[in-house]
Amino acid sequence: MWAGKSKWSQDTEPMGEINVTPLVDVMLVLLIIFMITAPLLTQGVNVDLPETESSALQQDIEPLVISIRANGEIYLQKNIIIIDQLAPRIKAMREQKPNLPVFIRGDAKTPYGRVAAVMSRLESSGIKKVGLVTEPRR
Repeated sequence: MWAGKSKWSQDTEPMGEINVTPLVDVMLVLLIIFMITAPLLTQGVNVDLPETESSALQQDIEPLVISIRANGEIYLQKNIIIIDQLAPRIKAMREQKPNLPVFIRGDAKTPYGRVAAVMSRLESSGIKKVGLVTEPRR
């Protein structure tokens, strides 16, 4: 049996605190990793969104406007159209005018899925840039 003297004397108590410095270091590294990787995980159709407080666009060409009403009806310019006819009609228009800008005017109460379906059809017809028309803030 050991008969030596302990380093703890009768009047001192062992330290009961936890060192949190390594925990903080690990958490900061994880935070940085998530901040870098989170934007890379988003998926969807690439669109150029207009700012709501920007000035009006000055264009020489009349843009192609697709309107979506709250009940889901789709209009190409001012004519009603079925979503299955959208891609072929736009392909034909873009063959005549390849730089024709395309804008989507969606009602504020239009379901997002309907707008996404229209944007998907536009992408399948070769359109990579779409402008979303908004009202200026009041």
